[in-house]
Amino acid sequence: MRRKGKRYQPLSKILLLGFCIALFMILVVSTAGNKEFNSPHKFVLEIIGTAQAGVTSVLSSCKNVWYGYVALWDVRKENNRLQKELQEYKAINIKYREAMAVSVRLEKLLEMKESLPPPTLTAQIIGKDPSQWFRTIIIDRGASDGVEKGMPVVTAAGVVGQVMNTAPHYSKVLLANDPSSAIDGLVQETRAQGIIKGKDNIYKLHYVFKNSEVIPGDQIVTSGLGGVFPKGLPIGTVSKVENNRRGMFQQIEVLPAVNFTQLEYLIIIMKSNSLAE
Repeated sequence: MRRKGKRYQPLSKILLLGFCIALFMILVVSTAGNKEFNSPHKFVLEIIGTAQAGVTSVLSSCKNVWYGYVALWDVRKENNRLQKELQEYKAINIKYREAMAVSVRLEKLLEMKESLPPPTLTAQIIGKDPSQWFRTIIIDRGASDGVEKGMPVVTAAGVVGQVMNTAPHYSKVLLANDPSSAIDGLVQETRAQGIIKGKDNIYKLHYVFKNSEVIPGDQIVTSGLGGVFPKGLPIGTVSKVENNRRGMFQQIEVLPAVNFTQLEYLIIIMKSNSLAE
């Protein structure tokens, strides 16, 4: 008997729910033609309105979340695409600027090359000497190109140095700012002559007598003496002049015309000379 009673419990609940629904429908139908909006109508409308408002709110939230997610996904994809394009354009711009910079440097080098006595040879720096004994660079031209020890090396800005050693395809250049380098120079304004030697990141102009007029700002160029460098190549600018009581010569510092930290392309003047001692 207990089992039978339990079996009929779900059925009784379904019948009760069906009865409530039927009663609700009868109430709606019975009052459908009635223009009077009485209390049952209000009660039913309140229930229906509350239910519809809840359903609408849930659907609207789901809709906003879905479209927001889809829109955000599209924005993310577009942002990734634009970032990729931006990186590509940046790379292209860097290559273009580098090509323009190289073109300008080579154009200046060509102008310098045309002003020098032939024959000349263009070279590119491929490295620096790892030793600390000398200030030298390594270029991509060697004995097979006709390069010999002692040949002067210049750039569009001025004097760089001299070929120190050669191999079949490479050469070592002693820079002019090395203390062991010596170049005959003169003050362009007054024609006072002296010897340029390297010291740290500057030059020292030696053996200029005290009665020679030299002031900061004067230009120092190659004198052409010794037959190593052609006459009139820029060496640097006088930055400091001191006249000590002792000695016959002035103490003159010169800023190099060449920035030795930014060298890339050079010109070798194909003229054999012994390296300056």
